[in-house]
Amino acid sequence: MTLSFSSPTQPHDHARHPADARRANGMAIAALVLGIVALVLFWTVFGGIVLGLAAVVLGIIGARRARGGRAPHRTMSVVGAVLGALALIVSVVILAIGASVLGSDEYENFDECVRNATSQGERQACERDFERDVND
Repeated sequence: MTLSFSSPTQPHDHARHPADARRANGMAIAALVLGIVALVLFWTVFGGIVLGLAAVVLGIIGARRARGGRAPHRTMSVVGAVLGALALIVSVVILAIGASVLGSDEYENFDECVRNATSQGERQACERDFERDVND
C-alpha cells in the first residue's frame, strides 16, 4: 500500500479549479461601495456625477461577468449600478437647476444689488427684492 500526500504549498491553478475563480467579483463590490458613496455625496459634482458614473460602469461590468458565469454577486452589481444612476440623475438635476438660477436675470440683479449695498439693511432689502422677483 502506497500513500501519497499532496503538497499544501502548491499554488492554486484557477484553470483546474474554476470554483476558486468565481469566488470574488471585485466589480460588484466596487460598484456597490461607489454607488453608496455617490448617493451620500450626490450634492457635490465629484460625488454625484463622477462616482455615480463609475458605479454605473462597474455595476454593468460586474453584472455582465456574473451573467456569463465568470463571477458571483449579480444582484450586488445591479444595486450598485442603480444607486450610482440615481445619484448621477439627482446631481445632474441639481446642477441644471443651479446653472439656471445663477444665469437668471433675477440673480444678476440680486448680485449687483448686494455688491452695491453698503449696509446690512440694504443687503436685506436686496434679499427681499430677490425673493419677490423669484416668486412672481
